[in-house]
Amino acid sequence: MADEADALSQFGISKEETDKLVSEVIRFLLFKSHQNSGCSIKREDLTQIVTKNYRQRNLAASVINEAKTKLSSVFGYDLKELQRSRTCSNAQTRLPQSQSNADSKSYVLVSQLPIEVFRKHVVEETTSPMTGFTFAVLAVVQLAGGKIPEETLWHHLRRMGLHESDEHNPVFGSNKQALETLVQQRFLHKEKVSGPEGNTLFYDLAERALDAQVSERVKDYISQILKNDVSVVELD
Repeated sequence: MADEADALSQFGISKEETDKLVSEVIRFLLFKSHQNSGCSIKREDLTQIVTKNYRQRNLAASVINEAKTKLSSVFGYDLKELQRSRTCSNAQTRLPQSQSNADSKSYVLVSQLPIEVFRKHVVEETTSPMTGFTFAVLAVVQLAGGKIPEETLWHHLRRMGLHESDEHNPVFGSNKQALETLVQQRFLHKEKVSGPEGNTLFYDLAERALDAQVSERVKDYISQILKNDVSVVELD
């Protein structure tokens, strides 16, 4: 932590001012993560907290680094930067540029608690259905090879009783919005691919789903499914 403090001292502002900036960034991260159910937070939003009153070059980066250190040591959160470079072939039509920009400049908060402790003391019962939905969707995409057309994904979700037209699910409300939340949380990425028959929307595994801890949990989830239904081999 001393290294970050030393780095901040070079900008010619007082310790009280730097501490206040770091606290504001941490407060914003905690609030937004809770408010938006763990959706990613743009680096631009964090930077603006600093640059609205200070113009020193690289100050925002140093403040964010200090906030990252304190989030880990004080709150037990890892501030993970989400960055996934994607190549765009001539056959692909990317989603709006705003989403492309967010791909390389956003963060999520991830608990550093062991999963057993996290489940026992942190997870609320109200979030359990969404957790189950998340792992079910990720398992479908994983079994499809990591990428799946939208219609095929909904085909398998319909087999679970989840229809894309249902706007009044007693748990999720809109099933489509529940799936979109997984995109916002960066478990899934979606893109349009143009072909002879028109545009097709595809979903593939995004950064958080590719994280080693989450990936292993999805594999365990799939293993349990296969044990319970030996007829399940792969998804068409």
